[in-house]
Amino acid sequence: MTSSLSSFADRLAVLQRSEVRATLPQIKHGVERETLRINADGGLAQTPHNGALGSALTHDFITTDFSESLLEFITPPESDPNVTLEQLMDVHKFVIENIGEERLWPMSMPCFINGEDNIPIANYGSSNVAKMKSLYRVGLKNRYGSMMQAIAGVHFNFSFPEAFWQQWLSNMEGKKADKHSISDAYFAMIRNYRRFCWLIPYLFGASPAICGSFIKDKKTTLPFERLGKGTLYLPYATSLRMSDLGYTNSEQAGLNICYNQMDSYISSVRKAINTPSEKYQQFENQAGEAYRQLNSNVLQIENELYSPIRPKQPTLPLEKPTDALAKRGVNYIEVRALDVNPFSKIGIKKEQFYFLDVFLTYCLVAPSENMSQQQYAETESNLKAVVVKGRDPELTLRNDSEVTTIQQWSKSLFSEMAEVAAVLDEANDCTLYSQALEQQKRKVEDSSLTPSAKLLEMLLTENKDNGLFGVELAEKYRNELISADYKHYSKELFEQLAKESIEKQQLKEQEDSLSFEDFLADYFAAPQSNYLIK
Repeated sequence: MTSSLSSFADRLAVLQRSEVRATLPQIKHGVERETLRINADGGLAQTPHNGALGSALTHDFITTDFSESLLEFITPPESDPNVTLEQLMDVHKFVIENIGEERLWPMSMPCFINGEDNIPIANYGSSNVAKMKSLYRVGLKNRYGSMMQAIAGVHFNFSFPEAFWQQWLSNMEGKKADKHSISDAYFAMIRNYRRFCWLIPYLFGASPAICGSFIKDKKTTLPFERLGKGTLYLPYATSLRMSDLGYTNSEQAGLNICYNQMDSYISSVRKAINTPSEKYQQFENQAGEAYRQLNSNVLQIENELYSPIRPKQPTLPLEKPTDALAKRGVNYIEVRALDVNPFSKIGIKKEQFYFLDVFLTYCLVAPSENMSQQQYAETESNLKAVVVKGRDPELTLRNDSEVTTIQQWSKSLFSEMAEVAAVLDEANDCTLYSQALEQQKRKVEDSSLTPSAKLLEMLLTENKDNGLFGVELAEKYRNELISADYKHYSKELFEQLAKESIEKQQLKEQEDSLSFEDFLADYFAAPQSNYLIK
């Protein structure tokens, strides 16, 4: 029997065992793709969420994020990437057919937006839970500004099947698969993801340029260069979405979120939602005035924690995410470091699925010791460096305090990932995993093949604004989606789902018996589950 801290070779040998390998085709994925609705001229749509799409509060596939104009499309867990891609394509098609002349913005960084107040905050109806969702967003606007919240990304949800955990944990550690052991294994995987996740924006980052309206009068220390009429860019940037311009929160820098054990993670997140913030005290809700945030703590609620990965467990109505984790353990992980792929009409391509399967399985198979705060800070520093200058040939990273280059570090990572890809190929009777890995390896060897480099080269060659490029792509994709056929779902099904979601929203509104003030008080006063993993 091998221990949990055995070598990569030992752990790979366990993955290769027939009873473990046989479960790998059951790995499941889901996608959450965000996209802004825009007008034909590229400006942000000011119209409310279209009723033909259903209720953003209760629809399973089509909702909104921060803004009425920021759509989010969600697919259920599926083992076949082709099914997920067809589902996502069908959702895009139905939406584009029901938003008139509007288009879907094909990039992560926003289109031209004429000021913060032109980003309408999402409205979910008149129920208490709907009001809470909108007020949370009001708080985000006051804390960080609406521009940051108009950034779009792609979240990739990934889970190993129960059968895998039974075989893996039994063979690896002689343990029974339960919520304790499975959660421990997911957290080991998450720690490795944090160590290596700088690779994700390098390979898939596609936001090296932004519209000047995004920063307008704000100060930035980033050495932007200009092109076209109003585009700002960094020559070696991969993902400005993931930079300090995007999803960051200075108040969160000292939170020390711990990924070593389930209970330490839950405790550190709960501390953040219960720690008052002097900075956010200025938005404290005053009697008789409109609310400006849910509360004045470092995090209003757990969703405000910005992280390139999250351990997840589906929540019950009004259940806090950490309570769901504490009670039922980790069910899947949510990879949050992916830019929208502008070279795909649905924001993600099939080869990304296969590579991420390899990468995430590798994160499980590679040994993963606990992380010190210094090591955690190192992972943050590496990620920040890659998103703003990942293609700089002079860039160095730190791997356990050793200075290395992306090429040097990637060489060892890809060598071991190739062995994981071979197991996934054998399990699925294909070569798609090795092919996807090889395709990404070429980007490391030649940074001009990365999406960020290709996009920037197109803009510079034609001296074309980022915004104009986005408008042209949006028009192209709109036409392609309109002419496409439904593959997995049908127009009739979407119409039925829209109708049912509106009925569900109305029922929620009718069921409310508390005032909004009492509802909020009850929600935050509810005792947190103390059922920790250990």
